[in-house]
Parts: sequence; structure tokens; C-alpha cells
Amino acid sequence: MEETRGFATTDLCDEFGEEARVAEPVFWDYGGAAAFCGPVSTVRVFEDNVLVREALEENGRGRVLVVDGGGSTRCALVGGNLAALAGENGWAGIVVHGCVRDSAEITFLPIGVKALNTSPRKSAKEGIGERDEPVAFAGVEISPGEYLYSDEDGVIIADRDLLAGA
Repeated sequence: MEETRGFATTDLCDEFGEEARVAEPVFWDYGGAAAFCGPVSTVRVFEDNVLVREALEENGRGRVLVVDGGGSTRCALVGGNLAALAGENGWAGIVVHGCVRDSAEITFLPIGVKALNTSPRKSAKEGIGERDEPVAFAGVEISPGEYLYSDEDGVIIADRDLLAGA
């Protein structure tokens, strides 16, 4: 399987050492793609997913949307419709420091989705938050333009594309 997806986070950690910053193991896999990677775009919101939708409506160009939801488990920031939209628009994956909903539906979508947990409650729709600013959670800082690699063993972040020239 590693040959078809082009990487394993374990191998990247072994080869690149401290250059591969490892997120704490707090995320669960929900999407149909267990492994995904790409340049990062970020959204910082709290119990409001308007900016998440706006980001996922864009052409993803193989990027990974990192959603800093403040770790809230009171509502979901991504559901089946947004995950499907992300896949349709060329996003490689979504990492949510918060919750998702419609998890059974998301499982069948060809996109990577990681989150802290699930919540059946939808979020507010006020449009409050920040886009493409550095975020920090799970023991790592993540900035727009950095690269995120995710598979069954975890999430790593690097300043550059570790697969370039591979």
C-alpha cells in the first residue's frame, strides 16, 4: 500500500528526524482516504463553520485544510456535505481540532478527514474567525504553506515538501 500512496509517516520521521514535527496522537480517522498529504491552508474558528465552508468552496489544488476549532466537542465543524465539497473541489484532506458529524457518510468519501471526535450538533453560522494564520494544537505549530502528511500512524508537519524529488 505504501508504494501506491507514496509515503508513510513512520518512514518520513525516520528519514527526516526533527524536521518532521509529530502531532500528539489525538485524532481519529473518519474519511475514506486513510493517507493524505499536501500544503496547508488554515482556518481558526470556534463553534462556527462559515469560514470552513468558504475555504472548501475554493479549488483545493491538493491542499490540506487545517481547522483549529479550539478543541471544542460541543458541535461539529465539518459534516458530510462539507467533506464531499472538499473532495469535489480537489482538497487532499481536512484535519479538525474539533468534531465532525455524519461520520458514517464521510467514511465513504474519497478524502482524508481527521478530527478529535464526533458531535451530532451543527455549528453556528456567524462567520467569525481567521483564515490562513498560524495555528497551534496537539503540540505542534502549523503555518499556511507548510506540508502536512497523515496516515494511520499519525500526523506530521514539515516546513517543506519532504516528498519533493522522491
